[in-house]
Amino acid sequence: MEPARILIVDDEPFNLDLLEQELEILGHTSVRAANGRAALDRLSEEPFDLVLLDVMMPALDGYAVLERMKAHEAWRHTPVVMISALMEIGSIVRCIELGAFDYLPKPFEPVILEARIRSCLERKRAHDREIAHLRTIERERKRADELLHAILPVSAVSELMETGQVKPRLFGDVAVLFVDLVGFTTWCHGQTPDVVVAEIQRLAEAFEVVAQARGLENIKTIGDAFMATANLLREHADPVTAAIRCAADMVAVAAAGEPGWRIRGGLHIGPVVGGIVGRTKFTFDLWGDTVNVAARLSGLGEGTALHLSHAAFLRLPDRRSVRPIGAVTLKGKGAVEVYRHALDPGDPEPA
Repeated sequence: MEPARILIVDDEPFNLDLLEQELEILGHTSVRAANGRAALDRLSEEPFDLVLLDVMMPALDGYAVLERMKAHEAWRHTPVVMISALMEIGSIVRCIELGAFDYLPKPFEPVILEARIRSCLERKRAHDREIAHLRTIERERKRADELLHAILPVSAVSELMETGQVKPRLFGDVAVLFVDLVGFTTWCHGQTPDVVVAEIQRLAEAFEVVAQARGLENIKTIGDAFMATANLLREHADPVTAAIRCAADMVAVAAAGEPGWRIRGGLHIGPVVGGIVGRTKFTFDLWGDTVNVAARLSGLGEGTALHLSHAAFLRLPDRRSVRPIGAVTLKGKGAVEVYRHALDPGDPEPA
């Protein structure tokens, strides 16, 4: 049996000496309390594995100490063995009803005392293991929730937890923004992997911050490309303007880094299909013509600029910073009218 720390409570010094000797023989450490009030003080100072508690004591008897222990959050699971010369059935029943683990008569037999202690400690340690296991489960559950919220929208997490799945949905009137870094692939060839990953991490974190500030949802990172949406999971009164201002903020963030990145972007608005894919590794993703057009537009040109579809252009309340560049053939789409925004971060906010 592993050594335990045991509180012994009795108003008779002889009884305390006897209990202390027996516990020392069994390899346990004991702490004395000469009355009920002293026992509560000791419990407040440190935890114990077991309490051996006398019933009949002046001022505060064992019944009162036991009652207070079982009402206290930190003490209620500490096992208590009542020790008393009072062997009335009524007293024994009362102690058990108040929450005592066992009842030992005075004078006690050392063998019986050892058996009572062993049984109490085994129960206490089993309870402690259960609590530790439950805390581990709770930590893992919290960690899993945090990971889910990091990769999935809040509404999707709620549905996944309630039903075990997330049904795909058709979302209408969603502004889809793609941005990528000009010359990133060439730059990577001259860098170590840790430098490349650190720079992508810096940009991804910064882009997520500016996207949220503009009311956009950061959907995913694909290599050196970033995808965000407006009016998908959160309603937005002017999703196209918000996406343009978000792209302009990203220009400033990208230029502030050591490589001094230029970014190019594509913006289209329309319906998209959204849902979760994966069985053990979940990913929230979007599909549809709106996504494809925005991705194709982000590949146009080599300078810092945002290319808009005709649908996105028509939604602009202020078109002074946008100029048409004519019909452009996009892969899988054919010829489409495209408009160019210079993405000057110093431009005033649109009205």
